[in-house]
Amino acid sequence: MQGELLRADQSRSPREDQRSSEERLRPERLRTDCPVLLSERLVMRAPHEDDIDALAHLANNAKVATMVSRMPHPYTADDAADFVRRTKNGDIGKCVYAITKAENGAFIGCCGVEPHADGRTVEIGYWLGEPYWNKGYTTEACHALVDMVFRTRQDVDQIDARCRVMNVASRRVIQKCGFQFQGSGLAASLALGSNVPVEWYRLDRKTWMSLRSWGNIA
Repeated sequence: MQGELLRADQSRSPREDQRSSEERLRPERLRTDCPVLLSERLVMRAPHEDDIDALAHLANNAKVATMVSRMPHPYTADDAADFVRRTKNGDIGKCVYAITKAENGAFIGCCGVEPHADGRTVEIGYWLGEPYWNKGYTTEACHALVDMVFRTRQDVDQIDARCRVMNVASRRVIQKCGFQFQGSGLAASLALGSNVPVEWYRLDRKTWMSLRSWGNIA
């Protein structure tokens, strides 16, 4: 789903709190395996302060917030500034990207990768501002993100993704990237203040290798 597990919440997990002081003081080290990603129309790179205004504007949309897991609504400039600061400090997930247009650098959304405790699985999350929906940008960004994970992280065997049951567009993105349905359950929605039904999908390395040209995925 658009940002289902992109960790834009305002709290920290115990595991994040246990991160050493040395790591917190060296955010550049946390992104050594998160290279800038280029696709036909997009550049995906670390969020920075210049993104704050656009981030606050696009994220302050109930149609976005209710489709992600941990995005507050309303979403303010202070929320955006805190998000950028925490990504720099490595406090949100393992690897968070700003999605921007290659032609003019415009910020259009975010995506990210978060490791699971098993060390073999990561989960991707993403969201895009409403003006940029239905243009193929989300699928393009997810293709680039999935390729990066499998090409640069040999310890990762599989990637998970989740979407709200009602989010048809996000489900289609996940399916276009070759993910296979695994099951359903509930996930928290910060914007709604409740749990919502979600679907769980998985893409393993073997399947990715057979589909990595992406031309084989309708």
